Amino acid sequence: MDWNKYLNSQRLRSTEREKKGDSRNEFESDFGRVIFSPATRRMHDKTQVFPLTLDDNIHSRLTHSMEVMAIGHSLGLRVVEDKLFLHKTNLKKQDIHRNIPVILKNACLVHDIGNPPFGHFGESVIANYFERFFNNNKEDKFHISNRIELSKLEKEDFTNFDGNAQGFRVLTKLQVLNDAHGLNLTYGTLGAFLKYPNSGQIDKKYLATKKRGVFQSEADVLKKIIDNCDLKSADEFKRHPLAFLMEAADSICYLVMDIEDGFNKGWYGFDDVKKILVGIPKVKKKIKDLDKTSGLGSEITKMVKLRIFLISELVKIAVYNFVNHLEGICEGEYNKELIDDDPNGLSDILREFVGVNVFPKREIQQLELTGHSIITGLLDFYIEFIFSESKHYRKRAIGMISGSLIRAALFENGFKKRSDFDSLPDYYKLRVIVDFISGMTDQFALQHYQKLSGQKIS
Repeated sequence: MDWNKYLNSQRLRSTEREKKGDSRNEFESDFGRVIFSPATRRMHDKTQVFPLTLDDNIHSRLTHSMEVMAIGHSLGLRVVEDKLFLHKTNLKKQDIHRNIPVILKNACLVHDIGNPPFGHFGESVIANYFERFFNNNKEDKFHISNRIELSKLEKEDFTNFDGNAQGFRVLTKLQVLNDAHGLNLTYGTLGAFLKYPNSGQIDKKYLATKKRGVFQSEADVLKKIIDNCDLKSADEFKRHPLAFLMEAADSICYLVMDIEDGFNKGWYGFDDVKKILVGIPKVKKKIKDLDKTSGLGSEITKMVKLRIFLISELVKIAVYNFVNHLEGICEGEYNKELIDDDPNGLSDILREFVGVNVFPKREIQQLELTGHSIITGLLDFYIEFIFSESKHYRKRAIGMISGSLIRAALFENGFKKRSDFDSLPDYYKLRVIVDFISGMTDQFALQHYQKLSGQKIS
């Protein structure tokens, strides 16, 4: 349990920032880097639950991430003031008060920075597309896959596409200026971001390997973080302890706020939410107090106060489990989400309610299918053009893609000129296409698809 390693403030590349007159520590500098990142700004028009929504009262990926950041910061403050945590780690509050809470702010703000347009369904569209692409060459539009040379692991990066792995690529490579280090964040922040420190086979029995959380293109960066944060146990990579708190902040927000979004949509009322929670004694007592609220606006007042209460309860559960299972977490032996390790099953109840009353709604599913058509269409266009035997099509397709993404792929492979694009390995050509499409906002993806398909010209 080496917290000096967990809170490692060194970077992938030695920092060149001017420190004279700058009172920020390295983790606070990380926050500045991510808050000003174009990838962070683009989350304002990416789906949280409701694709292409014009309702400003409904969460986008950015407002969700800001709320996760607030919860993560609160979790960090509670942990550094917890006497048992300080005793177990032999740390002093004054030494970590500007470290742990800030690292959690950073990791929470960017936890979804790699999510494609149209939310988690967009991830499924990309993964399913490549599953067909690599395994069904008989379809006319997939004939190109016969000419593409990738290893088994490289193919799996696309067939197991995940926003977490794409986010890691965004942070470490794609926010590129003149080198291949991306935002060049600290090892501590990157370690806390890594929900799935896994570039190999998926094993759903364990949290750390539940998904492909790192692509082959960033496997070398993962190794550096593992070494510098001491995240290796035997032959396995283990999670950074703070990744458990980042995960908890995310789960708390999407469980509670998705319910509030559905309420704001008018899909159910306070009494419907109340019914599922009255079996938990502490929540039942709170609801009894809330039921005394009456008058104009009482329904929404009760819902907001219930939301505040539920977040508070889930935060308490997360901190309790983090501190009391700290040894197992640091040894890589604890294998539960913090908020799910609860005898009352509060998170399970909320998760089931969302699964039944929010996600199946026709409004969401219809727009997700619109997202399917858009993402599939964009992949069709760019794969056909980038791998075309005609240099005229290749040139035009390359000209449509963000220059910084092409520059990042060239840097990764030791090339210096844009004209070297054709010399990139097939894996990186596909990587650039997916980098471009996954970085799009919902509206940009829609408009770009309409232009390429001839549905609109301006």
